[in-house]
Amino acid sequence: MVTSTVTNPPRRGRRSPLASAALHTTLVVTSVIAVFPVLWVFLTSLKPASQATTTDFFEDTTFENYAGLLRDTPFLTWFGNSLLIAGLTTVLGVFVAATTGYAVSRFRFPGKRGLMWTLLITQMFPVAVLIVPIYNIMVSVGLLNNPAGLVITYLTIAVPFCAWMMKGFFDSVPREIDESGMVDGLTPFGTFFRLVLPLARPGLAVTAFYSFITAWGEVAYASAFMVGDENLTLAGGLQKFVNQYGAQWGPMTAASVLIVIPAALVFLFAQRHLVTGMSAGAVKG
Repeated sequence: MVTSTVTNPPRRGRRSPLASAALHTTLVVTSVIAVFPVLWVFLTSLKPASQATTTDFFEDTTFENYAGLLRDTPFLTWFGNSLLIAGLTTVLGVFVAATTGYAVSRFRFPGKRGLMWTLLITQMFPVAVLIVPIYNIMVSVGLLNNPAGLVITYLTIAVPFCAWMMKGFFDSVPREIDESGMVDGLTPFGTFFRLVLPLARPGLAVTAFYSFITAWGEVAYASAFMVGDENLTLAGGLQKFVNQYGAQWGPMTAASVLIVIPAALVFLFAQRHLVTGMSAGAVKG
Protein backbone atom coordinates (compact mmCIF):
# COMPACT_ATOMS: atom_id res chain seq x y z
CA MET A 1 0.00 0.00 0.00
CA VAL A 2 1.42 3.31 -1.08
CA THR A 3 0.75 6.30 1.09
CA SER A 4 1.11 9.83 -0.15
CA THR A 5 1.97 12.78 1.91
CA VAL A 6 0.03 15.93 1.14
CA THR A 7 1.91 19.09 1.95
CA ASN A 8 0.19 22.42 2.37
CA PRO A 9 1.14 24.91 -0.33
CA PRO A 10 3.20 27.83 0.91
CA ARG A 11 1.16 30.87 1.80
CA ARG A 12 1.62 33.77 -0.48
CA GLY A 13 1.27 37.43 0.24
CA ARG A 14 2.33 37.34 3.89
CA ARG A 15 4.78 40.03 4.89
CA SER A 16 7.54 39.47 7.35
CA PRO A 17 7.33 41.35 10.67
CA LEU A 18 10.18 43.61 9.56
CA ALA A 19 8.48 44.48 6.26
CA SER A 20 5.18 45.10 8.04
CA ALA A 21 6.87 47.40 10.57
CA ALA A 22 8.64 49.30 7.78
CA LEU A 23 5.37 49.71 5.87
CA HIS A 24 3.45 51.01 8.89
CA THR A 25 6.29 53.35 9.84
CA THR A 26 6.31 54.78 6.32
CA LEU A 27 2.54 55.29 6.39
CA VAL A 28 2.69 57.03 9.78
CA VAL A 29 5.54 59.32 8.72
CA THR A 30 3.77 60.17 5.44
CA SER A 31 0.52 60.92 7.28
CA VAL A 32 2.30 63.19 9.74
CA ILE A 33 4.00 65.07 6.91
CA ALA A 34 0.66 65.53 5.14
CA VAL A 35 -1.29 66.62 8.23
CA PHE A 36 1.39 68.75 9.90
CA PRO A 37 1.03 71.94 7.76
CA VAL A 38 -2.76 71.92 8.09
CA LEU A 39 -2.59 71.36 11.83
CA TRP A 40 0.01 74.12 12.21
CA VAL A 41 -2.20 76.62 10.37
CA PHE A 42 -5.22 75.66 12.46
CA LEU A 43 -3.35 75.98 15.76
CA THR A 44 -1.82 79.29 14.68
CA SER A 45 -5.29 80.64 13.97
CA LEU A 46 -6.12 80.02 17.66
CA LYS A 47 -3.19 82.04 18.99
CA PRO A 48 -3.08 85.78 19.78
CA ALA A 49 -1.15 88.00 17.37
CA SER A 50 1.77 88.39 19.77
CA GLN A 51 2.41 84.63 19.70
CA ALA A 52 1.69 83.96 16.01
CA THR A 53 5.23 82.94 15.15
CA THR A 54 5.94 80.98 18.33
CA THR A 55 5.35 77.33 19.17
CA ASP A 56 3.23 78.13 22.25
CA PHE A 57 0.03 76.72 20.82
CA PHE A 58 -2.08 76.07 23.88
CA GLU A 59 -1.12 78.84 26.33
CA ASP A 60 -3.60 81.55 25.32
CA THR A 61 -6.09 79.89 22.99
CA THR A 62 -8.52 82.42 21.52
CA PHE A 63 -11.06 82.76 18.74
CA GLU A 64 -10.39 86.48 18.36
CA ASN A 65 -8.73 85.95 14.99
CA TYR A 66 -11.97 84.50 13.63
CA ALA A 67 -14.11 87.18 15.25
CA GLY A 68 -11.85 89.96 13.97
CA LEU A 69 -11.77 88.44 10.50
CA LEU A 70 -15.56 88.42 10.24
CA ARG A 71 -15.98 91.77 11.99
CA ASP A 72 -13.19 93.94 10.61
CA THR A 73 -12.61 92.66 7.08
CA PRO A 74 -14.78 92.07 3.97
CA PHE A 75 -14.21 88.33 4.34
CA LEU A 76 -17.89 87.44 3.93
CA THR A 77 -18.00 89.48 0.71
CA TRP A 78 -14.95 87.64 -0.60
CA PHE A 79 -16.50 84.36 0.47
CA GLY A 80 -19.74 85.14 -1.34
CA ASN A 81 -17.87 86.15 -4.51
CA SER A 82 -15.85 82.93 -4.46
CA LEU A 83 -18.94 80.83 -3.80
CA LEU A 84 -20.78 82.45 -6.71
CA ILE A 85 -17.89 82.06 -9.13
CA ALA A 86 -17.03 78.52 -8.06
CA GLY A 87 -20.69 77.47 -8.16
CA LEU A 88 -21.22 78.83 -11.67
CA THR A 89 -17.95 77.28 -12.84
CA THR A 90 -19.00 73.92 -11.43
CA VAL A 91 -22.47 73.90 -12.98
CA LEU A 92 -21.34 75.16 -16.39
CA GLY A 93 -18.20 73.02 -16.32
CA VAL A 94 -20.18 69.84 -15.71
CA PHE A 95 -22.70 70.69 -18.42
CA VAL A 96 -20.16 71.69 -21.09
CA ALA A 97 -17.74 68.85 -20.32
CA ALA A 98 -20.49 66.21 -20.26
CA THR A 99 -22.12 67.33 -23.50
CA THR A 100 -18.75 67.71 -25.24
CA GLY A 101 -17.56 64.32 -24.03
CA TYR A 102 -20.78 62.67 -25.18
CA ALA A 103 -20.64 64.35 -28.60
CA VAL A 104 -17.08 63.25 -29.37
CA SER A 105 -17.79 59.78 -28.00
CA ARG A 106 -20.97 59.05 -29.94
CA PHE A 107 -21.06 61.18 -33.09
CA ARG A 108 -18.92 61.66 -36.16
CA PHE A 109 -18.76 65.22 -37.47
CA PRO A 110 -16.36 67.43 -39.42
CA GLY A 111 -13.60 68.80 -37.21
CA LYS A 112 -13.92 66.12 -34.53
CA ARG A 113 -10.23 65.26 -34.60
CA GLY A 114 -9.32 68.95 -34.57
CA LEU A 115 -11.57 69.51 -31.57
CA MET A 116 -9.94 66.69 -29.64
CA TRP A 117 -6.47 68.01 -30.43
CA THR A 118 -7.57 71.48 -29.35
CA LEU A 119 -8.81 70.16 -26.01
CA LEU A 120 -5.49 68.39 -25.52
CA ILE A 121 -3.24 71.28 -26.58
CA THR A 122 -4.99 73.87 -24.41
CA GLN A 123 -3.84 71.94 -21.33
CA MET A 124 -0.20 72.42 -22.28
CA PHE A 125 -0.05 76.19 -21.73
CA PRO A 126 1.00 77.42 -18.26
CA VAL A 127 -1.11 80.02 -16.50
CA ALA A 128 1.65 82.65 -16.58
CA VAL A 129 1.72 82.60 -20.39
CA LEU A 130 -2.04 83.10 -20.70
CA ILE A 131 -2.62 85.90 -18.19
CA VAL A 132 -1.71 88.78 -20.53
CA PRO A 133 -3.65 87.62 -23.63
CA ILE A 134 -6.72 86.68 -21.59
CA TYR A 135 -6.47 90.01 -19.75
CA ASN A 136 -6.49 91.88 -23.08
CA ILE A 137 -9.48 89.87 -24.28
CA MET A 138 -11.39 90.60 -21.08
CA VAL A 139 -10.67 94.32 -21.46
CA SER A 140 -11.84 94.35 -25.07
CA VAL A 141 -15.17 92.65 -24.29
CA GLY A 142 -15.81 94.52 -21.04
CA LEU A 143 -15.54 91.54 -18.70
CA LEU A 144 -12.60 92.73 -16.64
CA ASN A 145 -13.43 92.98 -12.93
CA ASN A 146 -16.56 90.97 -13.67
CA PRO A 147 -17.44 87.57 -12.17
CA ALA A 148 -18.57 86.35 -15.59
CA GLY A 149 -15.11 86.95 -17.00
CA LEU A 150 -13.51 84.93 -14.23
CA VAL A 151 -16.02 82.09 -14.70
CA ILE A 152 -15.23 81.94 -18.43
CA THR A 153 -11.51 81.92 -17.65
CA TYR A 154 -11.86 79.03 -15.22
CA LEU A 155 -13.94 77.08 -17.73
CA THR A 156 -11.02 77.25 -20.17
CA ILE A 157 -8.99 75.41 -17.53
CA ALA A 158 -11.52 72.86 -16.34
CA VAL A 159 -13.47 71.92 -19.47
CA PRO A 160 -10.66 70.50 -21.69
CA PHE A 161 -9.48 68.01 -19.06
CA CYS A 162 -12.99 67.09 -17.94
CA ALA A 163 -14.25 66.68 -21.51
CA TRP A 164 -11.50 64.15 -22.23
CA MET A 165 -12.35 62.30 -19.04
CA MET A 166 -16.08 62.28 -19.77
CA LYS A 167 -15.40 60.94 -23.24
CA GLY A 168 -13.70 57.98 -21.60
CA PHE A 169 -16.78 57.38 -19.46
CA PHE A 170 -19.20 57.55 -22.33
CA ASP A 171 -17.00 55.19 -24.35
CA SER A 172 -17.54 52.62 -21.60
CA VAL A 173 -21.34 52.95 -21.78
CA PRO A 174 -22.75 50.42 -24.33
CA ARG A 175 -24.15 52.03 -27.46
CA GLU A 176 -27.12 49.66 -27.22
CA ILE A 177 -28.49 51.95 -24.48
CA ASP A 178 -28.60 54.83 -26.97
CA GLU A 179 -30.24 52.61 -29.56
CA SER A 180 -32.88 51.44 -27.10
CA GLY A 181 -33.66 55.06 -26.27
CA MET A 182 -34.09 55.87 -29.95
CA VAL A 183 -36.41 52.86 -30.37
CA ASP A 184 -38.53 54.18 -27.49
CA GLY A 185 -38.87 57.50 -29.27
CA LEU A 186 -36.37 59.57 -27.30
CA THR A 187 -34.44 62.32 -29.03
CA PRO A 188 -30.62 62.30 -28.81
CA PHE A 189 -30.87 64.86 -26.01
CA GLY A 190 -33.47 62.78 -24.20
CA THR A 191 -31.32 59.67 -24.52
CA PHE A 192 -28.34 61.55 -23.19
CA PHE A 193 -30.03 63.12 -20.18
CA ARG A 194 -32.38 60.28 -19.22
CA LEU A 195 -30.39 57.14 -19.99
CA VAL A 196 -26.68 57.76 -20.50
CA LEU A 197 -25.94 60.57 -18.07
CA PRO A 198 -27.12 58.70 -14.92
CA LEU A 199 -24.64 55.92 -15.74
CA ALA A 200 -21.76 58.41 -15.69
CA ARG A 201 -22.25 59.66 -12.13
CA PRO A 202 -18.65 58.93 -11.07
CA GLY A 203 -17.38 61.01 -13.99
CA LEU A 204 -19.79 63.82 -13.18
CA ALA A 205 -18.61 63.80 -9.56
CA VAL A 206 -14.97 64.10 -10.62
CA THR A 207 -15.84 66.84 -13.10
CA ALA A 208 -17.76 68.79 -10.47
CA PHE A 209 -14.99 68.40 -7.92
CA TYR A 210 -12.25 69.44 -10.35
CA SER A 211 -14.24 72.44 -11.62
CA PHE A 212 -15.01 73.61 -8.09
CA ILE A 213 -11.43 73.29 -6.86
CA THR A 214 -10.13 75.04 -9.98
CA ALA A 215 -12.27 78.09 -9.26
CA TRP A 216 -12.12 77.98 -5.46
CA GLY A 217 -8.37 77.90 -4.97
CA GLU A 218 -7.06 79.72 -8.05
CA VAL A 219 -4.91 82.78 -7.34
CA ALA A 220 -3.23 84.14 -10.48
CA TYR A 221 -6.30 84.96 -12.58
CA ALA A 222 -8.31 86.11 -9.57
CA SER A 223 -5.57 88.57 -8.58
CA ALA A 224 -5.05 89.88 -12.12
CA PHE A 225 -8.68 90.24 -13.23
CA MET A 226 -10.46 91.40 -10.04
CA VAL A 227 -9.74 94.57 -8.07
CA GLY A 228 -11.56 96.36 -5.24
CA ASP A 229 -12.59 94.80 -1.96
CA GLU A 230 -16.17 94.34 -3.13
CA ASN A 231 -15.05 92.28 -6.15
CA LEU A 232 -12.20 90.19 -4.73
CA THR A 233 -12.41 86.47 -4.27
CA LEU A 234 -10.92 84.67 -1.29
CA ALA A 235 -7.65 84.09 -3.13
CA GLY A 236 -7.25 87.80 -3.79
CA GLY A 237 -8.51 88.76 -0.34
CA LEU A 238 -5.85 86.71 1.44
CA GLN A 239 -3.18 88.86 -0.16
CA LYS A 240 -4.51 91.83 1.81
CA PHE A 241 -3.02 90.31 4.94
CA VAL A 242 0.51 90.36 3.52
CA ASN A 243 2.38 93.53 2.59
CA GLN A 244 5.93 94.89 2.46
CA TYR A 245 5.88 95.60 6.18
CA GLY A 246 4.88 92.14 7.37
CA ALA A 247 2.06 89.64 7.57
CA GLN A 248 -1.06 89.44 9.73
CA TRP A 249 -0.73 85.79 10.59
CA GLY A 250 -3.78 85.57 12.83
CA PRO A 251 -6.45 86.72 10.34
CA MET A 252 -4.69 85.01 7.44
CA THR A 253 -4.57 81.61 9.13
CA ALA A 254 -8.16 81.97 10.33
CA ALA A 255 -9.24 82.77 6.77
CA SER A 256 -7.27 79.80 5.47
CA VAL A 257 -9.11 77.46 7.83
CA LEU A 258 -12.51 78.82 6.81
CA ILE A 259 -11.60 78.57 3.12
CA VAL A 260 -10.86 74.87 3.48
CA ILE A 261 -14.32 74.02 4.83
CA PRO A 262 -16.32 74.31 1.55
CA ALA A 263 -13.63 72.42 -0.38
CA ALA A 264 -13.68 69.67 2.26
CA LEU A 265 -17.47 69.43 2.07
CA VAL A 266 -17.37 69.10 -1.71
CA PHE A 267 -14.68 66.45 -1.38
CA LEU A 268 -16.74 64.48 1.16
CA PHE A 269 -19.74 64.66 -1.15
CA ALA A 270 -17.79 63.39 -4.18
CA GLN A 271 -15.12 61.21 -2.59
CA ARG A 272 -16.87 57.86 -3.08
CA HIS A 273 -16.85 58.49 -6.83
CA LEU A 274 -13.38 60.04 -7.18
CA VAL A 275 -11.23 56.90 -7.46
CA THR A 276 -13.68 55.15 -9.80
CA GLY A 277 -14.17 58.28 -11.85
CA MET A 278 -10.53 59.16 -12.34
CA SER A 279 -9.40 55.60 -13.09
CA ALA A 280 -12.21 54.80 -15.53
CA GLY A 281 -11.84 58.11 -17.36
CA ALA A 282 -8.10 57.60 -17.68
CA VAL A 283 -8.33 54.02 -18.95
CA LYS A 284 -10.99 54.64 -21.56
CA GLY A 285 -9.63 57.88 -23.02
